[in-house]
Amino acid sequence: MLNVIGLILITPGATLLVISAIGLLRMPDTITRMHAGTKASTLGSLLVIMGVAFLEPTLWFKLLFLALFILITNPLSSSILARSTYLKHGFFNMSGMDDLKDNR
Repeated sequence: MLNVIGLILITPGATLLVISAIGLLRMPDTITRMHAGTKASTLGSLLVIMGVAFLEPTLWFKLLFLALFILITNPLSSSILARSTYLKHGFFNMSGMDDLKDNR
């Protein structure tokens, strides 16, 4: 029974990871690429980790630390990439608005 639950969790997780990879290739600008690269990949990775925890219950402690690491580092890396992109190039978006211009 645990194997079935594990495989049910791994399947949408792997699908989200593939969708995230496709989003990285197809999105037009840096900000939307970062959104595709962090949101879907975080959820996909967590679903895969939960599925593996059901398949191998002896690894739950290590997998918990891995999930916490992903939850902490993905949003942090996304914000750092956004800030460095902004400071180097400015935002290349369609709206033309620059809300951070005064905060440089």
